[in-house]
Amino acid sequence: MLDFFTIFSKGGLVLWCFQGVRGPVAACTAPVNALIRSVLLQERGGNNSFNHEALTLKYKLDNQFELVFVVGFQKILTLTYVDKLIDDVHKEFRDKYRNEFQQKGTLGLLNGTFDFKEDFLHLLREAEESSKIRAPTAMKTFEQSVKSQKTVKSMIETRGEKPKEKAKNKKNKASKKEASGTEAATVPSKAAPDAKQNPPVATGDREELTKDEILQKNREEFFKKRLKGGEKSNKSPKPETQKEKGKKPRVWELGNSNAKVLDYSNSTTNGNTDTCPTEEYDPDMALGDRDREPGRLYDLEYESDEEEPEEEKVIQNPSQPRAKKGGLGGMFGMLKGLVGSKSLTREDMDSVLEKMKDHLITKNVAAEIAVQLCESVAKKLEGKVMGTFTTVTSTVKQALQESLVQILQPQRRVDMLRDVMDAQRHRRPYVVTFCGVNGVGKSTNLAKISFWLIENGYSVLIAACDTFRAGAVEQLRTHTRRLNALHPPESHGGRTMVQLYEKGYGKDAAGIAMEAISYARNQGFDVVLVDTAGRMQDNAPLMTALAKLIAVNTPDLVLFVGEALVGNEAVDQLVKFNKALADHSMAQTPRLIDGIVLTKFDTIDDKVGAAISMTYITSKPIVFVGTGQTYCDLRSLNAKAVVTALMKA
Repeated sequence: MLDFFTIFSKGGLVLWCFQGVRGPVAACTAPVNALIRSVLLQERGGNNSFNHEALTLKYKLDNQFELVFVVGFQKILTLTYVDKLIDDVHKEFRDKYRNEFQQKGTLGLLNGTFDFKEDFLHLLREAEESSKIRAPTAMKTFEQSVKSQKTVKSMIETRGEKPKEKAKNKKNKASKKEASGTEAATVPSKAAPDAKQNPPVATGDREELTKDEILQKNREEFFKKRLKGGEKSNKSPKPETQKEKGKKPRVWELGNSNAKVLDYSNSTTNGNTDTCPTEEYDPDMALGDRDREPGRLYDLEYESDEEEPEEEKVIQNPSQPRAKKGGLGGMFGMLKGLVGSKSLTREDMDSVLEKMKDHLITKNVAAEIAVQLCESVAKKLEGKVMGTFTTVTSTVKQALQESLVQILQPQRRVDMLRDVMDAQRHRRPYVVTFCGVNGVGKSTNLAKISFWLIENGYSVLIAACDTFRAGAVEQLRTHTRRLNALHPPESHGGRTMVQLYEKGYGKDAAGIAMEAISYARNQGFDVVLVDTAGRMQDNAPLMTALAKLIAVNTPDLVLFVGEALVGNEAVDQLVKFNKALADHSMAQTPRLIDGIVLTKFDTIDDKVGAAISMTYITSKPIVFVGTGQTYCDLRSLNAKAVVTALMKA
């Protein structure tokens, strides 16, 4: 049973609606609004179904008249006739009001009256009956089976007699070997005398083995003998002077042999920067560009060559010969790809979409995402009437660019500085948790974000909750020491702008984070950045620990740190991280990933597909982009720059 069926324009004007279940109108408006926000506006039309709470929505787009047909039903029901119903309703509604749409246009939608209830109920009854008419599949009779075609004689096997099929296969193998049997004539001369020394083969074995198999067997025995003889002759006598047993420790020239200097187990540096000695280093190496504006987060830039793409090369079939230049042949060849006021069909776009899909995959977009993007563009353009001098390639490419820009600009934008100011008004620290797989750069980019916050005048407490990886605490301690050197307390009225809260190794990460947040609240810190251990998305115990840390401390922002080098792996990581956080959380509404930090962006040139894959699969924004090794190499995502790099040939 259907909950509702509605027809509305892409501008949001409802033309007709059918409600199959009694209830408030909001019961069908809320799912449709969710479909518009999450699918239609976000250019995610690759799949024609959408789930919202307990409902499943299926939709169909009419690009010629800018209409959307949506049907909703309970998720637990299996209605096989829904696809047929939505196609029939689409066809009937178009045919009935085609003239009104063509003649009056938008005014026809505003002033028109669409009496479609009787037609819809008739189509609904037909669809329901067609699903019931299907007769059950009848069983085959014995006469229709393969067994009935065999005779009794063919199924009898006598002892010692081989089946005919095996004998035939044996003969075929022997004939193939004889056909390519020039190898038998070119046997090495050394193998011949050795073959004579071999014992005679039994008569029963000769009947089963062919000549080539006998030769191969003799060769193997010959080489085994030679290898045994070579091993005996190659045995060298034992050396008289043996080396001393045991290893000697290597002494480094710049090292320190005193173990007490290297022991950090009893170090207490929480809230005390004097225990960390100052370090002499070049600040230009840490800051990079000196001409930049302090505290500003610059947009990501990409410089593209101003070259017009040769669209004819994309739509031209390489198997067809090129038309000669000049004359009518050149003119018709130039106009061959133009569409003259006709509606686009799927066949027109298939070849272009296939090449676009391959292009996206070469740019590091996940294969599954590339297929869904091309499918979404096809549904968006199918049936749309094009201009006179417009090529199919340029139309598809422009639609794909618009979809990609829309995907990179998700529904919710994260403004960390505004959220920190809001937390200050409530006199509490703003808490950010970093998570991700091993080696993606969580600690390094945490230090970059700390530097950016300090330059905007906010004090930062770094919680060292990576209690597993060796050197994790020391790495954060080094970053804290350098950040304090760049922004000493003297420059901020005697206030220490960044401190490290750490409890060593082997402790509970969730407990350390809770203590750090409490310490930051008492000491008046503005922001708490929680560093966690890297973990693979398939490691259930570590994912449970991460879900516990997030559930216990309820951070304001959960950032997933991923590198731009991955392709299909980006989708797997994000999907499994979100699923693990949902599965292992004890809360009724589990806390999932809020945003993405994309690292190592300076290593990929124009292969920027990981940004598309991550935002498409999660609908979460890319908050920061890491582009280098200095503290200033932090950027905000520029959607147009990423799409320009992605579409570059």
